Amino acid sequence: MKTLSAAFRERLNQPATTLASAWRLTRRDGAVFGFTDHDEDLRFAGTLFRARTGWTAGEGEAARGLGAGTEAVDGGFSDEAIRESDVERGLFDGASIESFRVDWREPDHHVLMEVADLGEVTRGAGSFRAELRGLAARLDRPRGRTYRRRCDAVLGDARCKVDLARWTRSAEVLDAADDEITVRPVPAFSRDEEGLFAQGRLLLGEGAEPLPLRGLLEGAPPGAVRLFPHRPPARLPAEGERVALVAGCDRAYATCRERFGNGVNFRGFPHLPGADAALGVAKSDGRHDGSPVVP
Repeated sequence: MKTLSAAFRERLNQPATTLASAWRLTRRDGAVFGFTDHDEDLRFAGTLFRARTGWTAGEGEAARGLGAGTEAVDGGFSDEAIRESDVERGLFDGASIESFRVDWREPDHHVLMEVADLGEVTRGAGSFRAELRGLAARLDRPRGRTYRRRCDAVLGDARCKVDLARWTRSAEVLDAADDEITVRPVPAFSRDEEGLFAQGRLLLGEGAEPLPLRGLLEGAPPGAVRLFPHRPPARLPAEGERVALVAGCDRAYATCRERFGNGVNFRGFPHLPGADAALGVAKSDGRHDGSPVVP
């Protein structure tokens, strides 16, 4: 009995748990970051895992078989860890994350629990929430191309080959908010350019990630336009700051051919009849001579 009592008392004097969670994030450019929810930095597996970064494990969901499980982590933006501007620029898109359980007393005693891809990142006030997608989620990624009438390239990329320098306009910021930015293009838009930037991008500064725009509307004062970003910018431009407007494209064949003179590089299938052609009914004024759907 004395031996059992002594062993029991010794166990009571030990910490309730000595396990902590740790994450190693590897970006596609090779940069490596380590985080832990322990209150002190840990070093193991050749990586320094920083504490006090706000990283904590969120809820997780697992599925049997080949179902793609998901997990979440919460963290805070820090100059020594993850900067909000880097997330905005897409530097962490597609990053790989390794999840560890580690004995903080002896960090060499650690277990790799899971390897996942960084999914959707939701930004908050000085913090973020990141979705971790299990490796099985890679099986759900589309492979190859989809036959559709509209182009699947991005204006100005290697497949599109349009020179964006010809389609970029300088502008001066008049007013800025998270959901609306008012600028004055220099020089002012001509009638031929109406709608040219409606689905374009806004460059807030040198080296910044382009900010996608939902549309353009005329606004006051005269000659100004209001931009509606898809998402709040990482920083708001200052009044009088110079920004750049990059033209947009609705991915239609007529736009590619007539506006950009780039029909030869169109990455869609505009002449392929779709389901509407197969299900269409005969009309007295319709043509059924096998001519292209799009002229």
